[in-house]
Amino acid sequence: MTESNLIDRLTIRDLVENWAVWRDAGDWDRFRTVWHDDGYMCATWFQGAAPDFIRVSKEGWEKGVSILHFLGGTSIDLDGDRAIAQTKMTISQRAAVHDVTCDIVCTGRFYDFLEKRVGTWGVVLRQPIYEKDRLDPVDPSAQLGLDAEKLKGFPVGYRHLAYAQEAIGYRVKRDMPGLTGPKVEELYSHGRAWLSGELADGAALRQARGIS
Repeated sequence: MTESNLIDRLTIRDLVENWAVWRDAGDWDRFRTVWHDDGYMCATWFQGAAPDFIRVSKEGWEKGVSILHFLGGTSIDLDGDRAIAQTKMTISQRAAVHDVTCDIVCTGRFYDFLEKRVGTWGVVLRQPIYEKDRLDPVDPSAQLGLDAEKLKGFPVGYRHLAYAQEAIGYRVKRDMPGLTGPKVEELYSHGRAWLSGELADGAALRQARGIS
């Protein structure tokens, strides 16, 4: 591994960690710096340009919406000025579900399309992969009944998270990639195309992902 390659990998890891810390701390000015100008965020409750994601995250923060992130290991595929980073993570949200305060924890990976432009790495697109989740009342003695049919209507990897998010007013996207299946295989394919240069830029990537 060359020194330049090592520096790029360390810089990407630093960027991924800064994303979580600055977003969860409400440090919006520094949070903006992890994105390229055409950066795009895909999540269960939001799909759109990075500036809009920052705005709605800030609005939620000010209303008391509690969504936090914890990171694990990172795997980076690097090819010149392009990279794919996969980072183990958990999303933790506290919300009222049928008037019962609950903690929802979703385990998965952040799948980041990154590029170095004019010497600076930034996120071009972030797509979480949702692997499994659970929901627990904060008070273990609380009685909570979920709508089984509604719960079953969400993908298995994030069904409890989606249930809670819709309970507080968000509209949740129902075809996000999970641990296995065609959606995550398609994501991996787009990752390979990004690294190879087959996808020319962020606009081509978004078009391939069906989000342009």
